[in-house]
Amino acid sequence: MTTIKAYLSSAELEARYKTAVDPIGKSHFHALWLLSCGYEVDEVAELLSFSLRWVRALLKRYNEGGAGALGDQRRRNGTKPTILTPDALAALKERIKTPPDDGGLWTGPKIARWLAKFHGVQAVHDQRGWDALIAIGYSIQQPRPRHPEAASDKDRSALKKSSWPQLRGSSAGIRLRRLKSGRWMNTASV
Repeated sequence: MTTIKAYLSSAELEARYKTAVDPIGKSHFHALWLLSCGYEVDEVAELLSFSLRWVRALLKRYNEGGAGALGDQRRRNGTKPTILTPDALAALKERIKTPPDDGGLWTGPKIARWLAKFHGVQAVHDQRGWDALIAIGYSIQQPRPRHPEAASDKDRSALKKSSWPQLRGSSAGIRLRRLKSGRWMNTASV
């Protein structure tokens, strides 16, 4: 039999499982609720498609820290941003008002190199440059490039379909009414 500390009753674990918004926390409370209902670790692992090791780890976390130890702990792991700090983003906002040193447009890799100089580190991954541009709300405002062999406006207008003038009345005996299906169009009756 699995031992669960009585931080929350079985009914409270069930309520937390059913009302959880975070999918990771929801699955954690689900596992503990099943354990509190008398299921064994291997049964819970099979029901929820968890490994035995993970169910045991959840049980240990809950027994040591209570309900606060469950859920996605990656978001609140106590670290602060090291590259995209508020100071770096504020300095970057000022820096992108001028063109980059090599000319051209600001790109993720150029921002990453600038961030590396700003923080005094050897290198910053290019993706952090793109993340920094997104964080300050910057986007490259330029039209999409044209294909080098695209048709000119004159060529495109020459390719456009021109419609025939509509005939109002015809003395040449051209039928102007729409064709209808029915008795007159049935070839079997002829």
